[in-house]
Amino acid sequence: VLTVDDLNDHDTLLNDIYDCCSVQNVEADAAISESGSGQFEINLLHGSDCLKVADDAVFFKQIIKGVARKHALAGSFMAKPYADRPGNGMHVHLSILDREGQNIFDDNGDKGSRLMQHAVAGLLASLPESMLIFAPHNNSYRRFAIESHAPTAACWGYENRTAALRIPLGDPQNRRIEHRVAGADANPYLVLAAILAGVLAGFDEAKAPPPALEGSAYDAVLPTLPITWQAAQDCFKKAAVLSDFLPVVFRQMMLDCKVQEMLRFASDISAFEYQTYLDQT
Repeated sequence: VLTVDDLNDHDTLLNDIYDCCSVQNVEADAAISESGSGQFEINLLHGSDCLKVADDAVFFKQIIKGVARKHALAGSFMAKPYADRPGNGMHVHLSILDREGQNIFDDNGDKGSRLMQHAVAGLLASLPESMLIFAPHNNSYRRFAIESHAPTAACWGYENRTAALRIPLGDPQNRRIEHRVAGADANPYLVLAAILAGVLAGFDEAKAPPPALEGSAYDAVLPTLPITWQAAQDCFKKAAVLSDFLPVVFRQMMLDCKVQEMLRFASDISAFEYQTYLDQT
């Protein structure tokens, strides 16, 4: 993980990716090698226009896939393509500027402002019902496992990469919330919409979040996220926060599509299932 040699070995591929991003005005930042074989992280620069940020994420996926094919490779954003290797996340860093361009999460210290605390509380409250957006597919839930750097509980913390919401330390002017739940297979437009809904609900409620987590979230007793596809659909169906921000017709269409997708998976009998039960029962 983080080895420079992996980057050097794929230098031509990465350079072509950056060239295509430049042509399409997708603001891609530094690349690092991640812990999975052939796994890389490329950040997209912070932007003030949420719609363009989502556009860039969609264009970026197409660029990766197209350039990979050119190099006789396959680029995938599947949440968990290999059972024994790390999954692919899509982390979102969020801050909000006022009309004067000041970061409203900044309190000139390490803790963050009261508004940031309200935003954290709203995001935590909306996490369970948003999971169907953050993890939309059957494979998405394979990513949520102990010690996998994918969150399994609704919690937050300062510089804590086991938490669902991380507050990075550093320059107070850049104080932000890192939302670590969504997989790389999620729809960027819907992910940003769900996050903004949680933030706005937090502002409306103006409640304080629970204490920031210290230590590993995997070792603590915390409210768990729905980490099965069916549980996520059930939470989405009963949504309280999202129902105020996402249209009824969209929410029903989302559920209908997911039910149809679930039925298709349920109707397929895998080779492993045959191997396990065909001669044993």
